[in-house]
Amino acid sequence: MFNLLVKFQAWREGHDRIEAGRALEYTEQSLKDRFMPEGQLDLDALVHLPTLFVQETGNQPGRLAHVGRITRARKDGSEILLDYSYEPEVPAIPNTVLADFANELEIRDFEFSRTHWAVKDADLYRAILRNTRSRRQRPAVFQIPEFENIEPSLVSVMMPFQTEFRSVYTTLQRAAEQAGLRCRRADDIWENPAIIQDVVSLIDRSRVVICDCTGRNPNVFYEIGIAHTLGRDVILITQSEADIPFDLRHLRYVQYLNNAQGRRALSAAVLAKLPSREEAEN
Repeated sequence: MFNLLVKFQAWREGHDRIEAGRALEYTEQSLKDRFMPEGQLDLDALVHLPTLFVQETGNQPGRLAHVGRITRARKDGSEILLDYSYEPEVPAIPNTVLADFANELEIRDFEFSRTHWAVKDADLYRAILRNTRSRRQRPAVFQIPEFENIEPSLVSVMMPFQTEFRSVYTTLQRAAEQAGLRCRRADDIWENPAIIQDVVSLIDRSRVVICDCTGRNPNVFYEIGIAHTLGRDVILITQSEADIPFDLRHLRYVQYLNNAQGRRALSAAVLAKLPSREEAEN
């Protein structure tokens, strides 16, 4: 739930006013009953809600909305005087961007052109986080989407493609399945002309990335760096402690033997580190 404050002029720095007669316009009746009992506006209750400060869109480009808090509100004749502050950690939102997810905030299009104070029964912070994530710096060697799109149940495996690793990969797939997750390797897919693009896309979509350092494969080390840079949860595994690079030795890793007993132990150790499907989706 949040306050929506729309005003024709730009909002002043920390202090402003709005007509009392515009309070709770375009607000559901149940919320009006709650915040205006017996026709009296309950300002003390309203100031506890997060607030979206919007300047009317009109025909002017570059109008910005701000998220903040009302620190004080009081009646002054036919007006309500407001003291407020903006949330420093929430960047200003262009009205054009806000309009794209206005329905999620229960804001109708015409409200951008009408000075008023409404209360909306929607999660302001969740909607902003979902729709206005910061754009990522785009690498030149491969492509990543402008916004993250992680598949919560996806686990990817980075390892050499040699035959002797097939049984290890099968073991990791079964461990993921036990956790209710699905496991893929870059050679399972063929979506792009360049293999590196398939690898990066897989890492970028993954909730967890398992990397096998056995043999000190340079491709795997490169993929570990990508996974760490993208902020993925990385599980390191290896058949030999000596294959863990010096600057990754401070991270916990799973050492295993590539035989039946060793792979069973690997499966149990990896399963203990994987989130359940329910945890991954929350």
